[in-house]
Amino acid sequence: MLVNNNYLVERLRRLFGSPACRLQVAALPWQRTAAGGIELMLITSRDTGRWVLPKGWPEASERLCETAAREASEEAGLSGSIEVNEAGRYYYVKELATGERVDCEVLVFPLEVRKVAEKWKERRQRTRKWVAPNEAARMVNEPELGRLVLAFGAERGKFAA
Repeated sequence: MLVNNNYLVERLRRLFGSPACRLQVAALPWQRTAAGGIELMLITSRDTGRWVLPKGWPEASERLCETAAREASEEAGLSGSIEVNEAGRYYYVKELATGERVDCEVLVFPLEVRKVAEKWKERRQRTRKWVAPNEAARMVNEPELGRLVLAFGAERGKFAA
């Protein structure tokens, strides 16, 4: 009998009452601009419509950076070159469909976008928008993510031209 790994982890977490953070991974989609800088793509969340990065739960057979690339494809229709090293991490509280609130740690992997699809899996559920890093930092709700976006924009902006 094949058992879902996430199910087992969740059962153990409930059994032992662990308040540990749940791990998610996100893509930080970016591209060079004609003016010599960079811009980032944000998408709306399906539940609240707030601006977020494409992110999700890791799957057992995937490397974390591959999960981030898959989420960018499914949630935003993006493909490109994903970095294997994270740009940083942030924390937030996620409300699950059950109403339970869980602390999440999100590892963020830069994705240099090479292709933006016109049709993608979640196109009817989300809006996407290219913005400058400083605007992206203002648009997201999580202060740690805002700081990460600003730092990434400053670092990449030096080398984009």
